[in-house]
Amino acid sequence: MVISRLNLNKIGESLALIVKFLEKLKKLSRMPKKEFLSDERNPASVESFLRRCLEAIFDIGRHILVKGYSFKSLEYKEVSQELGDKGVISPGYAEILIKMAGYRNRMVHLYKEISDEELYDIITKDLNDIERFLVEIQGFLERYKQTITDIS
Repeated sequence: MVISRLNLNKIGESLALIVKFLEKLKKLSRMPKKEFLSDERNPASVESFLRRCLEAIFDIGRHILVKGYSFKSLEYKEVSQELGDKGVISPGYAEILIKMAGYRNRMVHLYKEISDEELYDIITKDLNDIERFLVEIQGFLERYKQTITDIS
């Protein structure tokens, strides 16, 4: 890792947003499917909270790679791969993050193809992928802080 200071406040703010939106997604995930689908505001909320979680995940990843490893501009799938290659996250999780990057791109560019049922399935089956990001990044941040303390 390049000796550079990560903006821990910026990362912390993004992590807090992920936690906040994840809680909202979990609340929606507890609704029965029929009830969830009966109000068009529910899928719209899920789409917004999920997209914003994914944006924050990749903003954090890009920040770590730019400040810690001197990368320049990276696409989201590249961010996912490089985080795994650099040991910021586990290689197995990097593969999941690559899929999440692809889904984020679908949400933004192929939004007409996203169904309400698909969004419901994601919040009832896949929120653990976002929770895992929080755990993996916290582990990285602990290692990073120790490195900074050792250097000082």
